[in-house]
Amino acid sequence: MAKLTPERHLSPQPPSVAARDLVQAPGGIPAADLAAVRPPNAPAVAGRLTPLIGGPGGTINAVVIDAVSRRPIFEQRADRPATPASTTKLATSVAVLASVGPQHRITTRVVRSRGGGVVLVGGGDPTLTALPERPGAGHPPYASLTELAQQTASALKATGRTTGAGRVQVDYDASAYQGPRAAASWKPNYLPDGELAPVSALTVDEGRVSPADPTRNSRVGDPPAAAAAAFARLLTANGVPARAGRQAVAQKGAAQLGAVQSAPVSALVEHLLTESDNDVAEAMARQVAIKLGRQPSFAGGAQAVRQVLARLGVADGVLVNDGSGLSPQNRISPIALARIVSLAAAPERPELRAVITGLPVAGFSGTLSPPRYTVPMSQAGAGVVRAKTGTLSGISTLAGVAYDADGRLLAFAFMAGDGKGTVDPGKLDRLAAAIAACGCG
Repeated sequence: MAKLTPERHLSPQPPSVAARDLVQAPGGIPAADLAAVRPPNAPAVAGRLTPLIGGPGGTINAVVIDAVSRRPIFEQRADRPATPASTTKLATSVAVLASVGPQHRITTRVVRSRGGGVVLVGGGDPTLTALPERPGAGHPPYASLTELAQQTASALKATGRTTGAGRVQVDYDASAYQGPRAAASWKPNYLPDGELAPVSALTVDEGRVSPADPTRNSRVGDPPAAAAAAFARLLTANGVPARAGRQAVAQKGAAQLGAVQSAPVSALVEHLLTESDNDVAEAMARQVAIKLGRQPSFAGGAQAVRQVLARLGVADGVLVNDGSGLSPQNRISPIALARIVSLAAAPERPELRAVITGLPVAGFSGTLSPPRYTVPMSQAGAGVVRAKTGTLSGISTLAGVAYDADGRLLAFAFMAGDGKGTVDPGKLDRLAAAIAACGCG
């Protein structure tokens, strides 16, 4: 089958969370003073956008709202739900930051097993890695499987578990997640094509068969078993001969031999938005479910995300079946996406700021890197627009924020296509650039 979703980087590299707003208003207008800038005139904005929306390139549902007041400035079928593709990740990201919190870290640990071996217990960290840390990689340190093996080997040696006692059996516990490892609504080629690994609470290097080889994107069929095998090899390398065991559930109160933690959720959110990382997005949805006491599954994650959005007042028009947006059955309206982005940009919600700092910068980063925003019709948005992209077959979406030429912060969402024809993502770029170029106050 043809690969229908965009390429993404092989190794996740979430940047550190910025301590300042990365979307700067022209003329250096501080974020706190944005309310003093007059909102744009709605007819003037319509005059800019309407000619661009018409013509070939697929039907577009669109909205532009004032990020301060959240009042609509431009609407075209704004309340009509459409397939959001990866802009679904905006809902997932706001939900996990609002519920779990930006500073939360996910723990992977090793405990004693009943039979005298060890159990590798996954907590759902999608960035756990067996690769060596690269100096200057530009991200907080990932949880290291190598470090966990070193801790475990030292603990076993200290308690008298020596090489003379035979090989240590490494069982694995991935029970932190429940339900199927692939959504029923996903296209069958997603896992074989490496769009993401089978969703599991225990995965190393996102289940990639060759994580150090950027030319290969294939994933293992059983991520927890592969993680246990990798851990057994690392234990052996640290002087404790070991072998991979079987699936198990760690005994309550079992002695802990080692533990490592992920980067903060804020950094994971930044990464999943910048690079549109499906593995991290599905992990974040399940963290929301765990926090709210729901089943950590596709259904439970979707229910938990919407529950948090309802508490925040931005759930209307949101219906999701997964955390990543790969499901063609997801439905979100443009006005819902714009309200979610505006909420994340609100000065009174600093815990959500990683959503804004994680949005790709037009023409510079992530899924908005060149050639996007490098042609004359969209260049006005380069460096000014920050937005999340969404792409499935016959569907293209774009939702984010931009300062207009007067310095007013606007939120927008443009959703094109019905999954049956072709769409032009460049058309959405031109719409966002028109907002940035509009001195329409």
